Amino acid sequence: MSAPTDSAALLHTPLNALHLELGARMVPFAGYSMPVQYPAGLMAEHHHTRQAAGLFDVSHMGQLALSGPNAAAAFESLMPVDVIGLGVNKQRYGLLLTDEGGIIDDLMFVNRGQDIFVIVNGACKHGDLAHIVERIGGRCSVTPQFDRALLALQGPQAVTALTRLLPGVEGLVFMTGMAATWNGADLYVTRSGYTGEDGFEISLPAASADAFSRALLTQPEVKPIGLGARNSLRLEAGLCLYGNDIDTTTTPVEAGLNWAMQKVRRTGGERAGGFPGADVVLAQLDGTRPLTRKRVGLVALERVPVREHTELQSLDGAKIGEVTSGLLGPSTDKPVAMGYVTPEFAATGSRVNALVRGKAVPMEVAALPFLPARYHRG
Repeated sequence: MSAPTDSAALLHTPLNALHLELGARMVPFAGYSMPVQYPAGLMAEHHHTRQAAGLFDVSHMGQLALSGPNAAAAFESLMPVDVIGLGVNKQRYGLLLTDEGGIIDDLMFVNRGQDIFVIVNGACKHGDLAHIVERIGGRCSVTPQFDRALLALQGPQAVTALTRLLPGVEGLVFMTGMAATWNGADLYVTRSGYTGEDGFEISLPAASADAFSRALLTQPEVKPIGLGARNSLRLEAGLCLYGNDIDTTTTPVEAGLNWAMQKVRRTGGERAGGFPGADVVLAQLDGTRPLTRKRVGLVALERVPVREHTELQSLDGAKIGEVTSGLLGPSTDKPVAMGYVTPEFAATGSRVNALVRGKAVPMEVAALPFLPARYHRG
């Protein structure tokens, strides 16, 4: 996505004034003016989130509700994911696919009983909404809630801080949710996030976002965190960023997202196929359609950060792939990256070279995530 160059054309989240008050450096992202970092800086913010609790404004993301008796079946027809079998207040990761099996967007959805609540990426939200309405708008009600705010509170002390404001959230486990109220506002909270740490995402009315954020920031564990640390945290956690690591040219199997496709939707499953691109995706899952590339983790063997779009080569100089995300991992304390390589180089321990400013930097294929996840599973 190309960001607008005219800052006047950028949208603002409900927390824009708070970000400026806190001294954030603002950058264009997904059409919004967003905080990339605060005065403490990316490294301090990253480490604070891993050690305590970080508050992220992710209100640029899109929220929508699918309702009606056929909503689950309709939504399931768009994804290689089990929607019908998802219990009330249970959350799942999903993938909207093109008819060729490419990834339109990755998303989170939760069965709230009265509806299916969906959170999509900010840069994709209008396209996702159009796609969903076009494909299933006749089978269920699709209600965009793009005016709601969304906060992420992440880190091992997130539960301590949030419980003071919302008693009961401590009872949630990873990928479950609950409705809550705060000062008369209707909230929906899930125990999830995109940092590899325990944490929560909180959907709330825009009018309540500033006051609720300030209440969180008065908690001793909590500091504001920008997009820079959000990116380094998710990369260390081995999590894909849409537009970098996955897009319409990558299939879920190439991206290593097989775990996101439940058995019931696979060949031989009770509700196998029936989603866009099913022929391609199921053939890749079954091994009858060979992959030409696979997403892998990479660790540089020299202390040289290897960034996105860097060419990857075999040791004899043949091009074998490209880096899609990369930086010096603040917690791993070494340069880490993700990228795509041809299958013969995808095994853990394989050696490849990254071409950085004309110089070959040796890298080793590593298991993902780079750090063990610390989700609260109960």
